[in-house]
Amino acid sequence: MEIKEYGEFGLIKHLTEQFALKNKSSLYGVGDDCAVIDNDPAEGKTVVTTDLLLEGVHFDLTYCPLKHLGYKACVVNFSDVYAMMGTPRQITVSLGISKRFKVEDLDELYAGMKLACDVYGVDLVGGDTSASMTGLTISITCIGVAKEPVYRNGAKPNDLICVSGDLGASYMGLQLLEREKAAYYQSHNDWVRQGGPKSGQPEPAFEPKFNGREYLLERQLKPEARKDIVAKLREAGIQPTAMMDVSDGLSSELLHICSQSKVGCRIYEERIPIDYQTAVQAEEFNLNVTTCAMNGGEDYELLFTVPLAQSEAIQQISGIRLIGHITDERLGTAMITRDGNSEIALKAQGWNAFKE
Repeated sequence: MEIKEYGEFGLIKHLTEQFALKNKSSLYGVGDDCAVIDNDPAEGKTVVTTDLLLEGVHFDLTYCPLKHLGYKACVVNFSDVYAMMGTPRQITVSLGISKRFKVEDLDELYAGMKLACDVYGVDLVGGDTSASMTGLTISITCIGVAKEPVYRNGAKPNDLICVSGDLGASYMGLQLLEREKAAYYQSHNDWVRQGGPKSGQPEPAFEPKFNGREYLLERQLKPEARKDIVAKLREAGIQPTAMMDVSDGLSSELLHICSQSKVGCRIYEERIPIDYQTAVQAEEFNLNVTTCAMNGGEDYELLFTVPLAQSEAIQQISGIRLIGHITDERLGTAMITRDGNSEIALKAQGWNAFKE
């Protein structure tokens, strides 16, 4: 169905009528000039984050299903709220839509968003739509609450540096998808050179080579925010001194924390958590797996610091790895290599939105 058959407000109603409100603080959602939100003061401070996703820059619809894209677009915002030790409550969604998209395409996109909202207990309470001349644009604002927000500027010398999960898998998933995209276009172009439709021969079926790499693809196409890690920290009574999520790469995020906290750091290469599939795929691509883990980005794991006195408590929590410690600012920021004999200065080589 053509989008123009609905019109703007009809389209919004169609896309959002399945989103039932589930938070007490969501007093009124879609359907008026503003959403109405009433956060209980007992829940703490309101935290707000916004993320912008542009087709051709942040996602490629050649291999990214719209339902996965809708899920991921929400989760990357939820992750920012969890990185403040907060809880996401509401989102608004704004879209720029080109004429090549039909209503059914947007139904798929919103099915992914609804799944994310249901999994994380978040309400969709508003947004906007507009025609676009440049493909699909998604802008999501997430509103949450945090009793004691954790900032990036609270790390102190001797604090322990911790990270959840494993790193580099999402980057390896992206490399896999890009490799198979190139292989598909090569196959298609070969068929065209041989006469294409005029030859009377159907285009050969293309089967991407993904067997045994499902984890890597999931980390890239359907990441999860670490709600579970935040819950474990709260249960253990551990309040990080600084925290952020790993969206642009571990090296970049560490430099953010150190810069804003005015400290240095030492991390240990041998302690960086890397999944087996990530290591195998890096070897296949002839890539340094540590470089992938340090600079790949889009892992959406939590990077945080805790006081040294909480060392034993933090090591009792599954899914968290100690990778280093905070130092005096004058000592700089570096990674100690596996052999223990060398230090490599950290560089922000992760995602840069404005780098050509």
